[in-house]
Amino acid sequence: MTDLPDIQGLCPPRFDALKDAFAANFVDAPEGLNEQGARFSVCIEGEVVVDLIGGWADAARTVPFGERTLTPVFSTGKAVMATLIATCVERGLLDYEQPVSRYWPAFGQNGKDAITVAQMMSHQSGLPGFSETVDPTIWFDRQAVLDQLCAQAPMWPPGTASGYHPITIGYLAGELFRIVDGRTMGTALRQDFPGLDLWIGLPEAEHGRVAQMRKPASAPDLGVIDAVKRAAFLDKGSAPGGRGSTEWRTMEIPSANMHATADDLARFMAVLTTGVLDGRMVLSPDTLSQMRRERIAGLDRVVPFDISWAAGVMRNERLNIFGPNPETLGHCGWGGSCALADPGARISAAYVMTRQSPHLLGDPRATRLIEALYSTL
Repeated sequence: MTDLPDIQGLCPPRFDALKDAFAANFVDAPEGLNEQGARFSVCIEGEVVVDLIGGWADAARTVPFGERTLTPVFSTGKAVMATLIATCVERGLLDYEQPVSRYWPAFGQNGKDAITVAQMMSHQSGLPGFSETVDPTIWFDRQAVLDQLCAQAPMWPPGTASGYHPITIGYLAGELFRIVDGRTMGTALRQDFPGLDLWIGLPEAEHGRVAQMRKPASAPDLGVIDAVKRAAFLDKGSAPGGRGSTEWRTMEIPSANMHATADDLARFMAVLTTGVLDGRMVLSPDTLSQMRRERIAGLDRVVPFDISWAAGVMRNERLNIFGPNPETLGHCGWGGSCALADPGARISAAYVMTRQSPHLLGDPRATRLIEALYSTL
């Protein structure tokens, strides 16, 4: 156990319980989690009302975790990815109910011609990984990944079950976006949401701000292992190597390598509560309704959870990890980060940290903060 870190940031007195919970994550946690840096930000009606920062950005504890520290949030970035797809629906460039092959004919090969945009975004395509062993360097060749996935047959009948696509969904959604919008997701994020410190593909000039991550002490529990789970997580080529390298940071993988600050991630998630960001309508009520509604529910084929999937984000009603309200939407990232949007309470929030845990969903540190948040309302 170490001394309590200096906690900075915004926290009005009504949220004292939240500050206490944030502090407890540094001193009342297993596996040396007190050595981490972390940030938790909360918005109400799109305005930041809590922004707690503490700990260190490096393992040597020489660089304080600060307001400009960027953190890799891994799969938490899928919530941003899903929202960018929703902006295409808003503009009439995509229709959730239409087949992906209408916009991207090559995707329709080998039994995938009827898979809809909504089914792809809700992890029903049957493409959670490669059906044959590949070299992990393939992930750094975007076209090679797309060619392989387009040619591949689904690993289960599309539309019959969800099976979480850890990495592949970023290539699929990213290419669909590029086809209909003309830009990459990373470019669109910078151009359409200027001023937000959110990055899909991080320029080298920004790499000096990135926190040093500490990997989990153990592997996550995937339940009973089968061919689908091996393809998604355990095969030699299931994921890119070199995480944290210059090549990894600069390439665009919307499903896996977003770098963000918690406050701007929380601000972005406010779009899923009201449709508005900084006074600008981003998503209309109709598009929000389409994005939020349940697309499939049940035991996932890849991660061992009963999940209700919307179009790219998890719905809280079965997981109960994003607070007390079942209509809340969210996503978690490898090692503990998460972001949520509660339309009923008009609350959005994001948690980032440097010390990763083995939890796939519902990291106890994030759960403690979310419970404390709702206790103050």
